[in-house]
Amino acid sequence: MSKNYDLIVIGGGSGGVRAARMAATYGAKVAIIEEYRYGGTCVIRGCVPKKLFVYASRFPELFELSSDFGFDVSAKFNWSTLLANKNREISRLEELYVKTLKNWKVDIFRDKGIIEGANEVRLKRENKILKGKYILIATGAKPFKPNIKGAEYGITSNEALDFKHLPKRLLIEGGGYIAVEFASIFLGLGVDVCLAYRRDLVLRNFDNHIRVTLEKSLLAKGLDLHYQASIIRLEKNDAAIDVYFSNGEKDKFDAVMFATGRVPNIEGLGLGNAGIAKNSNGAIEVDDYGQTMCPSIYAVGDVTGKVQLTPVAIREGAAFAENLFNNNPIKVDYSLIPTAIFTEPEIGTIGLSEERAVEIYKNIEIYIANFRPMINTLGENDEKMLLKLITRKNGGRVLGCHIVGHGAGEMIQLIAIPMGMGATKADFDRAIAVHPTAAEELVTFKAPSYIYENGKKLS
Repeated sequence: MSKNYDLIVIGGGSGGVRAARMAATYGAKVAIIEEYRYGGTCVIRGCVPKKLFVYASRFPELFELSSDFGFDVSAKFNWSTLLANKNREISRLEELYVKTLKNWKVDIFRDKGIIEGANEVRLKRENKILKGKYILIATGAKPFKPNIKGAEYGITSNEALDFKHLPKRLLIEGGGYIAVEFASIFLGLGVDVCLAYRRDLVLRNFDNHIRVTLEKSLLAKGLDLHYQASIIRLEKNDAAIDVYFSNGEKDKFDAVMFATGRVPNIEGLGLGNAGIAKNSNGAIEVDDYGQTMCPSIYAVGDVTGKVQLTPVAIREGAAFAENLFNNNPIKVDYSLIPTAIFTEPEIGTIGLSEERAVEIYKNIEIYIANFRPMINTLGENDEKMLLKLITRKNGGRVLGCHIVGHGAGEMIQLIAIPMGMGATKADFDRAIAVHPTAAEELVTFKAPSYIYENGKKLS
């Protein structure tokens, strides 16, 4: 026996839940299927728990700074308390997701959805068929583990959020934002962290000033950084793990974490049953509206391999619902996406890097402020803050903004608004500064730090 719906969503993460809820508000009869927990990667094992850990990891440095302001603080950290509080909050958020769906009369299934055809999804455990006019795949992505001997002894970001006991010595492989975020978290919590990366500088494709500034800060905080090195083999050694590197070195760690990218979560979905194509990266191939090769089946979020960010998945889910259930065709604009990296110091970035801006426009101006933030001026902490604007020449359009320091994520969210409106350097100059703040530097730049003419850097 089957049940008919206007929309069947496979995947209860941010993109799928947004699409289901919005479609229901427009009168659609909707079912949503999730085999793990509602909330997806972001809420359950990604952005939210990670950010809670980020907050925890920053307290030791704040305690150190507090003495400069006249406080005498003695503190003791309890990992079990943090873990229990994190788990309680995640459960609360999951309940809110489910409650919202129920409020809009969405049918909720805790099962694995398998596509059986253009309009059919089978619930694996219940062995029941759901029929839908449209099907939306929103199953996200999962951490990638390299195919090496002993890979089973390593963990990913999923498991790193649930250590029963903090490791004394942790190896992280990778150089992307997940790798450096977790390196910052565990450094702040007192773990001896080593980061191995096969290239020569972390955060490939980000602005070089960001990369260099973060590297310097991480090294100052005690990170053991190994470039041009990757793991080729892991061996279990009692409670520890022996690690063999591509450069011939060998070392021993209590835990090894792979932060080597994420891959679309499509295993066992039955894509072939509906003729759904995948691209060379194993992601579901979709057009500008999220439609697959099968006209009745769409996909949003990380499973499409476009931009692996929760807010992008949410925007895609909303656009999908507008297109199909509100007769309001919308294409998601991926050209200007603000991003925060919750390292210590924090990073906020939007638009073009200096390197990319030169390549495209040839004639640009670079404005840079690099200074100790006020909170560091009473003591010996010499960590600096970076604010950088990249603009067209002669006060033209702002092409990129890059910030490293406290509150960078909050600042870049606000900067995204004027940049999305095509703001120029002259527009920034008209703004009155808020003093004393770090962000005031963005509206008080008087002259470029340097310029490029015809792609050549001039002082």
